Amino acid sequence: MSRTMEPLAKKIFKGVLVVELVGVFGAYFLFNKMNTSQDFRQTMSKKFPFILEVYYKSIEQSGMYGVREQDQEKWLNSKN
Repeated sequence: MSRTMEPLAKKIFKGVLVVELVGVFGAYFLFNKMNTSQDFRQTMSKKFPFILEVYYKSIEQSGMYGVREQDQEKWLNSKN
């Protein structure tokens, strides 16, 4: 019975590995896009504010302060 389970276990392992890699690359792409585009961050603030909050907290943890304030100032000025 263990021989019949081996191919299934390998397929499951490969599937999990692929899903994890897609997740890592997706998170990197999203972070990079938010890190380079203030307009994209504004879109994220409207559609997914919780993701933007995670972005702000992560860059503040790394020692980069003031991005949130710059964004809010620009968005406030663009409304006027």
